[in-house]
Amino acid sequence: MCGILFTNNSGEINTNEFMIALYLMRHRGPDAPLGFYNYENIMMGHNRLSIVDLHDRSNQPFFSEDGRYVIVYNGEIYNYRELAKKYNVQMKTSSDTELLLMLYINYGPIMLNWLNGMFAFIIFDTQMKKIFVARDRLGVKPLYYNVKGENYTFSSEIKPLLHLLKNYSLDNIAIRQYKKMRSFFNNRTIYQEVKEFPPGCYMEGNVLYRYWENDYSDKQPPSDEELKYLLESSVNYRKIADVKIGSYLSGGLDSTIITGLAGVQHSWTVGFREMNEFQWSHLAANHFETEHHVIEMNKSQFIDLSKKLIREKAEPLSVPNEVLLYYMTMQAKKENTIIMSGEGADELFFGYDRIFKWANSSEKWDLEQFSELYTYGSQKDLEIVEDAIQPFLKWKKPEIIVAAFFQEAHLRGLLKRLDGATMLNSVEARSPFLDYRLVERLSGVGYQYKAKDGVVKAPLKRVFKDHIPIEIAERKKVGFPVPLEQIFGVSFKGESYFDKWFNYNLEVLGELL
Repeated sequence: MCGILFTNNSGEINTNEFMIALYLMRHRGPDAPLGFYNYENIMMGHNRLSIVDLHDRSNQPFFSEDGRYVIVYNGEIYNYRELAKKYNVQMKTSSDTELLLMLYINYGPIMLNWLNGMFAFIIFDTQMKKIFVARDRLGVKPLYYNVKGENYTFSSEIKPLLHLLKNYSLDNIAIRQYKKMRSFFNNRTIYQEVKEFPPGCYMEGNVLYRYWENDYSDKQPPSDEELKYLLESSVNYRKIADVKIGSYLSGGLDSTIITGLAGVQHSWTVGFREMNEFQWSHLAANHFETEHHVIEMNKSQFIDLSKKLIREKAEPLSVPNEVLLYYMTMQAKKENTIIMSGEGADELFFGYDRIFKWANSSEKWDLEQFSELYTYGSQKDLEIVEDAIQPFLKWKKPEIIVAAFFQEAHLRGLLKRLDGATMLNSVEARSPFLDYRLVERLSGVGYQYKAKDGVVKAPLKRVFKDHIPIEIAERKKVGFPVPLEQIFGVSFKGESYFDKWFNYNLEVLGELL
């Protein structure tokens, strides 16, 4: 896990400014000297967080043996050893970076379909003067860019791009998205000049191509044995590392299953004294005999750390619990460089039961009802909701529209939260529920399987009932609690606590602009 920076616009961006921008995300990779490569109009930078093959030979930018190709890469390819063997790649390192580069050299873009992992990378061909950019299927690893004509600047974070741009402006559509839906959609960021590189896509010769699109057509449910195998395989892949692995453990169903399957030594939970899940996390930790760490936050810390996060990210936070994740990961870094997390389970298994129950029972799409069930801001603004959901209306059936929206659009907001909370602490988060094999297998499998007999996440509870405490298997789902009412005080008439949260974020961000 690392931070990458690239530009082919060295005519406007000088080396000194590029290096300052690269250093702004030093937290993403403090384990090696700043990596830098300069060739004609190209500059490539890298911050390395050493996870696999800790040797200096795997530092980046990384070059092909003949020096023609150079790569900067952020992520993990979990099946890289199998791919190296299958395609007879003679490795000089034990790093997935080398494997990525060699597969591209030998096979071109088709190699993206073989990768099981999370990634964003850029390869430059010094002979053909061509760049190749790619991002993983679900957008687990971030990649942002600015484009001016044929000049591109890419970064793992927004803040370095703002430093290089100098002049930038807020996107009014994005602000409306945020204040209504607490996130950004259709590859927008809060800045007009900065876009998010779309997941499941690659760019070659300044042309964008889609290499992966999820299929939500009707599928038969997997057997319990198949589901168990897929999740166990996903967790085992994500245990591949040369550093210590821990796990978030709230005591909810998802984190409990992952913690148990991963067999970690250290588990972590966080909350407020007056609002937490400590009882449940202790129950799970005692069951698995982990060294459990309970992190308690107070309201003053929440305000201080939320301001720090907004300033570090140079964008508003989507959900308040990102602050708690950040604080917990700050402590977890003392023991673990990798953290297992349960992101993706609610999207895949219809854990948001109220909205999925509605979608399953609806024959026709109803935008107003969707907005009422999903959105957070008090302003109606249906135009913004319609714009966000538009790419998914092609599926026609309300259940599939909602499933696709959550799996692809809603999830991206949670992944930004997870990346910010972890990478600012030089920690890599891994999410087994986001293994593309699991996602592809369960997409299109219906509500009657995922909520059988009205039981939310029924397959997970059934398959893993003998592996986790029965109290947790039978526990009702709760959110990640943050006492916004106590932190921000009494609401004004017609203003929700989320309205206050949105305005607070925008005010803190405004101090930077």
